[in-house]
Amino acid sequence: LAMLTTAVGLLPVPVAFFAAAVAIVLFKVIPLRDVYQSLDGPILVMLAVLIPVSDSLRTTGATALVAAELARFGTVLPAPGALTLILVAAMAVTPFLNNAATVLVMAPVASEFAADLGYRPEAFLMAVAIGAGCDFLTPIGHQCNTLVMGPGGYRFSDYPRLGLPLSFLVVIVAVPMLAIVWPMN
Repeated sequence: LAMLTTAVGLLPVPVAFFAAAVAIVLFKVIPLRDVYQSLDGPILVMLAVLIPVSDSLRTTGATALVAAELARFGTVLPAPGALTLILVAAMAVTPFLNNAATVLVMAPVASEFAADLGYRPEAFLMAVAIGAGCDFLTPIGHQCNTLVMGPGGYRFSDYPRLGLPLSFLVVIVAVPMLAIVWPMN
């Protein structure tokens, strides 16, 4: 129902999905005890703290400053090169933050960057989303990497050795697909 109401434009996405989550708890589809146990406190606190940080970056002009610096490099690049720059920047940030935090920090930068270069922001925002979800270089940037480290017998040095080619593959496939699905001009 949440997807249907957002698809037809009856409700905004956050309202529809929050209502769906509340309904799941109210109708006891998931027991309340399981809901509380599945909440990850440190992640919630980090996201709650990063939302105002992201907003302060935007309101103080730091986002515009970072975007302007990136735009200096982007002006000499063709549109796919500028898109690659944002994708790689998001991939570079996500090992240090989790993927949701990376999106909170990088999305305003990408939007401002696109505006500075005269491009539509959709492809750049999707590049941030893809880059934030593609941390193959460290075991700490994404929870799945951390989960397989022990059972797989991996060392920290295994991640960049195997993850760098995979990251290149993501860039090679994602940039043309983004440009096709979300034209920048």
